[in-house]
Amino acid sequence: QVQLVESGGGLVQPGGSLRLSCVVSGRIFSIYAMGWYRQAPGKQRELVANIISGGSTNYVDSVKGRFTIPRDNAKNTLLLQMNSLKPEDTAVYYCNSDLQERWYDSKRNYWGQGTQVTVSS
Repeated sequence: QVQLVESGGGLVQPGGSLRLSCVVSGRIFSIYAMGWYRQAPGKQRELVANIISGGSTNYVDSVKGRFTIPRDNAKNTLLLQMNSLKPEDTAVYYCNSDLQERWYDSKRNYWGQGTQVTVSS
């Protein structure tokens, strides 16, 4: 069974940094895309950044220049390096992946359980 497990959330002061980690485990034939979403209280879940096969990346405008998403393909791990954090970055951050479990399976979408990031002084 495929699992996405996030870690690294917490409380940080404005201007600080945090690094989130997402490890994909289980039966995996191929990963097509991985990304991070976030959901703040009372708001819809939004894409923060993603990386698709081939290595191209996308970032929401509000995090460009501050966040990066390094990926370790060998370890099926996606990081979210967050710098210059702002109070408006406060949200639950979710890892997401489109992947194929076996060569004959269809591609499916998976979510992690989420990790809280709070930016406050």
